Amino acid sequence: MTHDAIVTMRGGFDARDFVEVARNAIAERRIQLAHRFHEGTHVNHILARQSEFVDRLLRELWQGMAMPDDSCLVAVGGYGRGRLFPYSDVDLMILFPSRPEEEQQSRIEGFVGCLWDCGLDIGFSARTVDECLEQSARDITVQTTLLEARRICGSAPLFERFEAAYRLALDPHEFCEAKLLERQQRHTRYNDIAYSLEPNLKENPGGLRDLQIIIWIARASGLGSSWHALTAHGIVTEQEAARLARHENLLQSLRTRMHYLVNRREDRLVFDLQSRLAREMGLVEKSDRRASEQIMQRFYRTTKSVLELSDIILANLRGRLFPVSDTGPIAVDHRFQIRNELLELRSESLYDDEPAAILETFLLWQRHPEVKGLAASTLRALWHARRHVNRAFRSDPTNRQAFMQILRQPSGVTHTLRRLNRLGLLGLYVPAFGRIVGRMQHDLFHVYTVDEHILTVVRNLRRFAIPEMSHEYPLCSRLMSEFARPEVLYLAGLFHDIAKGRGGDHSLLGKVDATRFCRAHGLSAEDVALVGWLVEHHLTLSITAQKKDLTDPNVINTFADVVQTDRRLVALYLLTVADIRGTSPKVWNAWKAKLLEDLFRTTRKVLGGSTELPAGSVQDRKDKVLVKLQAYALSPGVEERLWARLGDGYFLRHDAGEIAWHTRQLFFRVDTKEPVVRARLSPIGEGLEVMIYMPDQKFLFARICAFFERLGYNIVEARIYTSRDGYALDSFLVMDPGGLARSHYRDVISYVEHELAGVLREAGPLGAPARGRVSRQLKAFPLTPEVTIRPDERIQYFYLNLIAGDRPGLLSLVARTLSEYNIDVQTAKINTLGSRAEDVFLLKGDVLRDPKKVIRLEADLIHQLEAKG
Repeated sequence: MTHDAIVTMRGGFDARDFVEVARNAIAERRIQLAHRFHEGTHVNHILARQSEFVDRLLRELWQGMAMPDDSCLVAVGGYGRGRLFPYSDVDLMILFPSRPEEEQQSRIEGFVGCLWDCGLDIGFSARTVDECLEQSARDITVQTTLLEARRICGSAPLFERFEAAYRLALDPHEFCEAKLLERQQRHTRYNDIAYSLEPNLKENPGGLRDLQIIIWIARASGLGSSWHALTAHGIVTEQEAARLARHENLLQSLRTRMHYLVNRREDRLVFDLQSRLAREMGLVEKSDRRASEQIMQRFYRTTKSVLELSDIILANLRGRLFPVSDTGPIAVDHRFQIRNELLELRSESLYDDEPAAILETFLLWQRHPEVKGLAASTLRALWHARRHVNRAFRSDPTNRQAFMQILRQPSGVTHTLRRLNRLGLLGLYVPAFGRIVGRMQHDLFHVYTVDEHILTVVRNLRRFAIPEMSHEYPLCSRLMSEFARPEVLYLAGLFHDIAKGRGGDHSLLGKVDATRFCRAHGLSAEDVALVGWLVEHHLTLSITAQKKDLTDPNVINTFADVVQTDRRLVALYLLTVADIRGTSPKVWNAWKAKLLEDLFRTTRKVLGGSTELPAGSVQDRKDKVLVKLQAYALSPGVEERLWARLGDGYFLRHDAGEIAWHTRQLFFRVDTKEPVVRARLSPIGEGLEVMIYMPDQKFLFARICAFFERLGYNIVEARIYTSRDGYALDSFLVMDPGGLARSHYRDVISYVEHELAGVLREAGPLGAPARGRVSRQLKAFPLTPEVTIRPDERIQYFYLNLIAGDRPGLLSLVARTLSEYNIDVQTAKINTLGSRAEDVFLLKGDVLRDPKKVIRLEADLIHQLEAKG
């Protein structure tokens, strides 16, 4: 589209005609450029042509609307670079010699309105030169936007005056410090993790923004605006420049493809786009990896390399901009010295001459708290020294000793492992770790890649060892302070998921890797065995606590037989807490914490020779409850009728605190025909504990589940008890996903008690299960439901194990199906891990003894779980 074309068509300028022709031209141009891009035209050419096309369109509109001759239309921000992504914002500034008059302001609004009508997303400002300088001095974002200002049309002298004034006012030192702080804050906002499963191509650590920051600082410092210019100034090497250009090309290509795929601006690699992108790029499924996992691993490794290189280059730039008066080096030993609080090499060829110095660098950094970091020259030397980390390096006893010393230091362990990973050294030293760098986990609850999850688990273990963090998990901190040789825990954390994605049981495969590594690194036979055992059983405590009945003495005894020793138990408990906390910020909650701690404490008693199992004797439990009831001045014997109705089985399912609460609420309502609903803040400190007592009715469990689902509450545990004469006493622990505000919890409790009682009193037909949106991750990576039903050891009850994609209405759907088969739910443990539900039900019913009916029940449940899953 050109200026002449419109004039020829219309014989004069008309805004409505312009908008109509421009909208068609924009759509046509996008199609043309998309076709060229998919045919193989380099992404930089595509972005430049898109920018040039918009330039021509803007010039024509500017001239057609007769904008003021003394003003100037300026491209700023990303558009100012002359590289425009297909659906990115067009950032514009109109520069005026003085504040525009009312008539000019009206013309500006018409100009911008036309651009919006054309279908362009406009970022717009109107400023004088003085306003540019004033706002730039106050706001680093404005200052950065104006750094790349480019005149499109209008007054050239005015633009030159702006450029001169801006350059005069720009302080490269302040600009550099502000951008580095902004980078640090952005990384913190993204948890300093480049490997979230739905990353933002621009903003994630290692994304396009990190590359842009280098160019911005270089441009503000007069060192050029390209990788070639930085090479000429000695800031980057030719090899580094080539690598940076390659990474930038990949990130820009991915972003361009995403824009064309969805026909709008999209910078997040969301799950549903990952598969579509992979198909478009010609990647095919492999036996061990989806096509989407291949493209994402390439992306993660690119961002990791960007982080490594940007650290080196920014350190060089900072050193060029902020030369520190040299106070002279302080010798550490014959190979290292400290200069200006940074660790540097005494010889540039040190790593080539003595590769063992690679790991020693990090060990010295840990041992010298006065060292604030590594000198830019040291970082660069480490980057280029990676070729020395080979089989011979890994076999060298000196290097093995150095690695173990890193893990045994009192501080800096997590930081060092992360730095080794960022530089690519950890994956070279532990090749099994290198294979899982950037590997995704599509299990619907891990939110990080495997390597990032592993390092987060090690970080969590380290936090248990830091006295200042003891308030977070007091029990874990106390256990860690008493645990000899904690490096075995860090090794278990490092290897627990290291075999993910190989096929087979990753726990057993990881045990082989861990055992071999520990033997090679000189651990005692006892510690080698412990690390291997922890890797093999790192899921055992979690599965037992969250899926089995902890009131069953057989469950505790079986678990104790697996653990065998107190040291193993403590180590497994610490690793399990660190592991669950490292999957996702949303997975850990007070209920899981209590389950794990209850299993730990009970098992510890058993291992110590105690015969007191979780339930204890029924009489012991009653005695403890009576002591609690005395504190409420209840008359002796008020409990007898209620307890006689409930029977001994009830006392084996609840602790003394729960029984005392139930008794206080029910001793005067034993024969009630009306539903009794009572709720309280859960004693574990999170969620509500809700009790329902009433004559049993069909679909009772399903009604209660549906009620909480409509409220948006998550049921995490249910204990269903029915007396011999047909009274139900059901207990639920429910969580509010948004967090229950302490300021209005009484209103919530009153609402639950009143409304749920009303629902149960009416006992009308069951409504349709709640419907809601399925998560993006579950849509992109659907989970095939798994349902298994098996008897307990005494064939008295049956366990239903269910794994499915979580969605609203899931639990009430299961409850309804079980009721239709006349199956009673005795207990339910509802374990939601992100978008994955792993629920366990203890069931009772004659139908469960008929194998053919069990097969039909399993098929019905799978069918229900698959529906709209």
